[in-house]
Amino acid sequence: CHRTKRACHLSYLSGSRSSKTFKPKKNIPEGSHQYELLKHAEATLGSGNLRQAVMLPEGEDLNEWIAVNTVDFFNQINMLYGTITEFCTEGSCPVMSAGPRYEYHWADGTNIKKPIKCSAPKYIDYLMTWVQDQLDDETLFPSKIGVPFPKNFMSVAKTILKRLFRVYAHIYHQHFDSVMRLQEEAHLNTSFKHFIFFVQEFNLIDRRELAPLQELIEKLGSKDR
Repeated sequence: CHRTKRACHLSYLSGSRSSKTFKPKKNIPEGSHQYELLKHAEATLGSGNLRQAVMLPEGEDLNEWIAVNTVDFFNQINMLYGTITEFCTEGSCPVMSAGPRYEYHWADGTNIKKPIKCSAPKYIDYLMTWVQDQLDDETLFPSKIGVPFPKNFMSVAKTILKRLFRVYAHIYHQHFDSVMRLQEEAHLNTSFKHFIFFVQEFNLIDRRELAPLQELIEKLGSKDR
């Protein structure tokens, strides 16, 4: 595979059972500046140095860099979760948890204001639909050059990434055996490591929110020192 490592593993994943992708993929339009940034990200990822790959490219706008990567993480998590949806059911996962100590209740602040307890598949469906709505909102995630990002962009991006983390946490705690059986642990680990290095680089997720996977995060980080 001559393309970047991640482009290869994405094509590998999309060729496997994840053809029934959980949500439609969010495409960044070809020829756009954001598309160029995405290609830059993929090229630097191919070098294998993830700490370097997440750094803001020289002369680039921080909001735009965070926007492009947020879309990319949404697509990656979408694909990873898509491979295990048959194992994540109302019966197997009646609550949205990340191990015995962490349980999440859903609220989006608009349609559902008071947090509701629901099954993991329901929660993740709510979550991914909510994220997609944010990404599709041109006032929040402008795709045209020269259209400014809103003043609250950073707080929106932080909320999206905080919630996407919960999908990784649920997969690791409740479905890692299925991931192993599908021989996808390398893809999951690479994707999660990239995600963690990114949010650490720009301080995007509160440390307390990362607690369910703290040991794993420390392990992944220590290999890179």
